[in-house]
Amino acid sequence: MTCFAFRRSVGTSSLPILMTFPVYIPIGLLKVHPHLIFEAAAYTIAFRIYLVMRRRAGDALDDGNRWWIIAAATMGAMVGSKLLYWCENPALTLAHWREPAYLMSGKTIVGALIGGLFAVELAKQILGIKRRTGDLFAVPLCVGIAIGRIGCFLTGLEDHTAGIATSLPWGVNFGDATPRHPTQLYEALFALALGGYLWRRMQLPYLPGDIFKSFMVAYFTFRLACDFLKPDVRLFLGLSSIQLACMAMLIYYSADLLRWLSPRDCSLPAAPSSASSHSVAADQTGGGI
Repeated sequence: MTCFAFRRSVGTSSLPILMTFPVYIPIGLLKVHPHLIFEAAAYTIAFRIYLVMRRRAGDALDDGNRWWIIAAATMGAMVGSKLLYWCENPALTLAHWREPAYLMSGKTIVGALIGGLFAVELAKQILGIKRRTGDLFAVPLCVGIAIGRIGCFLTGLEDHTAGIATSLPWGVNFGDATPRHPTQLYEALFALALGGYLWRRMQLPYLPGDIFKSFMVAYFTFRLACDFLKPDVRLFLGLSSIQLACMAMLIYYSADLLRWLSPRDCSLPAAPSSASSHSVAADQTGGGI
């Protein structure tokens, strides 16, 4: 465990705030690790939000196919999160590749999103599903990421998500006597803001798939930029494996980016006739989650 004194100025005074990392959560007589609490809360709350949104907005998929999609996304996320984690520090992974404790210890959100995406696309091909299926996941994912990153912050340095040293007044000393960028909180705030934007965007007409694609493009862009503030291993052109993965996914979505930026984008009708047209052309076929 580590301890720090985080000071912030209020007028001419300073208020010391003492914390010990990890910040264990008291539950009865137990003190539970924050990562366990917030990760469980992230999954639970995100799934409840998804169920509420599905009930209110409706779903183009029947229950059977939707649960197959969820199962595929879950399995793909588990695999993808591990694979990209192992690539974060290839030398370290090679040195510990025979140690199950190391191989199972970490994961990354970027890898989970990529793995989930391609697992769903594969499942859709097997099931013969042509509809885009990801829009209902976007807002719950934002909320889940925000909650989970709070747990990462409270975990401290052992989570390996803290930023590089900074002289900014909100820099946090996680216990190594070095004020660092609280990149976990940057991501939590970004995810909440993105979730609010996407929720409002869903109240307007949109093409099926565009809400989820907007989430993916925004999140990968944020991580590409924010991860410059992390002490990650740089593999190529000064970029980490996660940043390289983000760049690859932005290229994957480049056609949608160009479409959104085009002044001649006529993908939406001029005057939707009813609330049911929030998801325009719901029976449209095509690729994309």
